[in-house]
Amino acid sequence: MSILAQMQDSSVFLVSFIAAIGLMVGSFLNVVIYRLPKMLERSWQQQCAELRGEPIKMQSAFNIATPRSICPNCQHKIAFWENIPVISYIFLRGRCAGCHTRISIRYPLIELFTAMMSAFVAWYFGFGWMMLAALAFVWALIALAAIDIDTQLLPDDITLPLMWLGILFNMYSGGFTDLHSAVVGAVAGYLSLWSIYWIFKLVTGKEGMGYGDFKLLAAIGAWLGWSVLPLVILLSSLVGAVVGIGLIIAANLNKSVMIPFGPYLAGGALIALFWGQEITHAYFGMF
Repeated sequence: MSILAQMQDSSVFLVSFIAAIGLMVGSFLNVVIYRLPKMLERSWQQQCAELRGEPIKMQSAFNIATPRSICPNCQHKIAFWENIPVISYIFLRGRCAGCHTRISIRYPLIELFTAMMSAFVAWYFGFGWMMLAALAFVWALIALAAIDIDTQLLPDDITLPLMWLGILFNMYSGGFTDLHSAVVGAVAGYLSLWSIYWIFKLVTGKEGMGYGDFKLLAAIGAWLGWSVLPLVILLSSLVGAVVGIGLIIAANLNKSVMIPFGPYLAGGALIALFWGQEITHAYFGMF
């Protein structure tokens, strides 16, 4: 029996198989989370040098695939057996095989979280196009949330393709919403946070969020439709406010310190993906 046939016939096999795929995707996302901001920084530096009329310095290739992963402390090249999701971290006891510098726990956590979310998507949607689309959406949200935590950036390289992919997926019946709702969702998602940004800036003279947040909410609207946007904004704002106040109190942070909003938007989008319609209908049903 083929793997596809087994995934169709056995939900246990489907969830287990997708969880294993999720572990490997999580390992890849770790690379994207670390390298994409550095790739963008290199590109910006070259563009600035070009605008200033300075000679562009030749640099060695640096992208998602090249060069091989190394330890940032001792430059030890990571062997394939040191890069097995979660297992290698446990086997190495969380330390580099070369210099024994501690490896961040975030790497296996992202791998495990990606695997768990992938398994839940497989269980929730079952085998089919909806599952594959939801996996792509969830994986992109995980990468964006982690990049925003690290750098306070939401790269156009992910948010814009994610938005267009959502519209394309919803062009045909059987998507998460209809095409009209997807297009309106993309426009409303962008303009809603854009309006809040400018109102806040006119009142306070400060920037309350970045343009990447507008594009991320536009992508969420393109995937899930305009009707879930109020829920996503409400959930992300509530959680963001609670976490922000908690960090200010617990860590004694300055109130002017910027706290990334992307992870809260991503969390709100995940809730809306699975339970958005039920929550919305239950809310309006109360009235």
